[in-house]
Amino acid sequence: MRIKEHFKKLTKKANKIVITTHIHPDADGIGSQIALCMALRKMGKDAICVNEEPLFERYKYLDPDNIVLGLEEYKAQYDVEQEIDLFIVADTNSLPRIGTNVQQLVLLSKDLLFIDHHPCPKELQAIHCIDTNTAATGELVGGLIEAIGVEFDEAIALALYTAIIIDTSSFRYPTVTGNTHALVSKLMAAGVKPPEAFNLINGTKKISHMQLLGKVLSSAQTTKDETIAWICLTEQMIENHESDAEDTHGFINHLLILDNIKVACMFRKIGKQVKVSLRSSDDSIDVGIMAQALGGGGHNHSAATVVEGELSDVVKRTISKIEKMLSQV
Repeated sequence: MRIKEHFKKLTKKANKIVITTHIHPDADGIGSQIALCMALRKMGKDAICVNEEPLFERYKYLDPDNIVLGLEEYKAQYDVEQEIDLFIVADTNSLPRIGTNVQQLVLLSKDLLFIDHHPCPKELQAIHCIDTNTAATGELVGGLIEAIGVEFDEAIALALYTAIIIDTSSFRYPTVTGNTHALVSKLMAAGVKPPEAFNLINGTKKISHMQLLGKVLSSAQTTKDETIAWICLTEQMIENHESDAEDTHGFINHLLILDNIKVACMFRKIGKQVKVSLRSSDDSIDVGIMAQALGGGGHNHSAATVVEGELSDVVKRTISKIEKMLSQV
């Protein structure tokens, strides 16, 4: 209730509103900011979405009104010296994560508001719209849109539904509750068709993509007790199979069906670095804390970090550390 009242108070007095999300955004952040912007425009607000980079082509179907601009596009179309009444950051509670250039817009803003569900200090949570018990930022945004009295139309509903299915890995994480599905019911009533929405965000795949998935899964490994399983991806593998790195995010979830699994890992080489993704469907295993110990962060069931080094070395070191951490659980 406090979160909704705080949001209603800030949006009521604001007219010019800028909404952003984290750099390298995926559909949970993008869908959340688009839905929120559409709703605020229905209230008569001068709202716009501004990200560090332009919207990826694959997400443009979520933005029929072209309300998401890259920073350079925004500068070309708007008076960037004009004061911003409210600057909203969706799907992160860290200003460095929105990009060094977009951060400059905060200096022109009267009020700053984070709308997020990621873990954060309680002091930050107290003055922003942050609910760490919510399954998805899209779920939180849906509740805020209802709080300001805006009805879901099909475009808003599709953006929210897409944000939720991505953030919950199609409702498989333990943070999903009856409230999540209650909101989804309203989104469906507004016109969302789940099979269609799922296909739009995941896209149709070429046989080369399926072959890449098969190659990756066929080389999956586990520890002796099978509590940790992992897969590896290189840039060359993705290129050879004419695939997009964005389409590999869900590969790790295939490991969660294994017997005895506690932590699933995916190692993806990116230049001189390795992105380490962690997943767990066990409430007693907090991969967010594990990721923090490895220099990253995230939720208790979904987290990541980036490590410098060669792929084989990073895998060996990381699995060893996770084994040690699991031994303390």
